[in-house]
Amino acid sequence: MTDPSAPTVYVIDDDASLRAGLADLLDSVSLNTRVYASVQDFLAEPRGDGSGCLILDVRMPGQSGTDFHQQMDRLGVHLPVIFITGHGDIAMGVKAIKDGAVDFLTKPFRDQDLLDAVQIAVERDRQRLAQVVSSASLQDRWRSLTPGERDVVRLVVRGQLNKQVAAELDVKEITVKVRRAKSMKKMGAASLTDLVRMIDDLAPFEG
Repeated sequence: MTDPSAPTVYVIDDDASLRAGLADLLDSVSLNTRVYASVQDFLAEPRGDGSGCLILDVRMPGQSGTDFHQQMDRLGVHLPVIFITGHGDIAMGVKAIKDGAVDFLTKPFRDQDLLDAVQIAVERDRQRLAQVVSSASLQDRWRSLTPGERDVVRLVVRGQLNKQVAAELDVKEITVKVRRAKSMKKMGAASLTDLVRMIDDLAPFEG
């Protein structure tokens, strides 16, 4: 029986026999597998929050796999993609890889080649999810600072001394020292270098 916590591999292919064969192959290595005949069927069903990847046929009735790949970010689908096709060429494969696909396999492909690609894709997704969790935690810690503590941090990470920060904020130097110490503790920063790195990581999220 497949472990519910195992990664999930989503397969979109209009060939029913291929879907069944891939499901058997992936189940045999203890991966959760969900198969769909079209992109529309895939989008209509909710997905879990765990790691996984998407095995996507290039050519299908309705929306093609390549068109869907271009739209995935906009649709909120961030799974790594492995393309499979019976009609591919070198140029198509090169473009798919440049566009971020993990691999581009031409049917018939070796089972091991697909499993190797899945392993790479799942690991890539695990790293993405870990980064998402880390980023969310960092934002939560930043939000725990008071407005005064944030003002001090913004100036400190620019290299200003406590007395310079105090002068710019029109507060006493001891106030800056206290706010700085509290901020370091709340942010979990062991050094000024750590704090600078954290603020750099926060830059895309700060308004």
